[in-house]
Amino acid sequence: MLKSSPLDGLRFAFGTLSVLPVRVHRWDREAARGGMLNAPVVGLVVGCCAAGLGLLLLLLGAGPLLAAVASVAVPAALTRGLHLDGLADTADGLGSGKPAEDALRIMKQSDIGPFGVLTLVLVLLAQVAVLAQLYADSWVRGAAAAVTAAVAARLALTLAARTGVPAARPEGLGAAVAGVVPVPGALAVTAAFTIVSAAWGTAQGPYGALRAAAAVLLSLATAELLLRRCTRRFGGVTGDVFGALAETAATAALVVLSLGR
Repeated sequence: MLKSSPLDGLRFAFGTLSVLPVRVHRWDREAARGGMLNAPVVGLVVGCCAAGLGLLLLLLGAGPLLAAVASVAVPAALTRGLHLDGLADTADGLGSGKPAEDALRIMKQSDIGPFGVLTLVLVLLAQVAVLAQLYADSWVRGAAAAVTAAVAARLALTLAARTGVPAARPEGLGAAVAGVVPVPGALAVTAAFTIVSAAWGTAQGPYGALRAAAAVLLSLATAELLLRRCTRRFGGVTGDVFGALAETAATAALVVLSLGR
């Protein structure tokens, strides 16, 4: 067996959680563990790209609404829309009211049902509304929010891949990463990126650090509620559930960041 390298985890993270041209050399559980621990690093890169496009449009004279739309579009493009697709599928599965096996079958179908459509519309509207508000208030707040939301989204994935969370299916990305992250490692990564988020929040005034830290922690708490609901409903996690957790955490983080001045 090849000796593990820290780069294997980074490759796994970027190769599975983004469309960036990164070749994944290993697909074993050890590489998956490193990948899920590095998921927030992918969020940092995605968030910086989202903020960068939003700021560029503002610099060129665009309004805050267009900048917000761009900042929401970038993460969707860099993930091929997989997280949004997972959100819609999970909403359809949860809303179906059917037994776990039937709900999982509904989630695998290529079409999107009414629960999925409604959830997608509301989530995207909320994300755009918050970012438009923050860009209008300050380009710093808008850019920082885009980065914080992207990091929080991937932190939710790290926590969802912790030991003790089962896979709902024996195949797929959910099965590949379910339970690979030791709980102490997941908590350490969460603490580190919460501190980092609070650090760049200080650029937004005396309450910026507190607001940023609260956004990360409350978004993770919201994602945890959804995770527990899904594990009870489906018997574990799937790739769709991971996508739903990411979008839920990102939206919750943005809502928290929109509060206060």
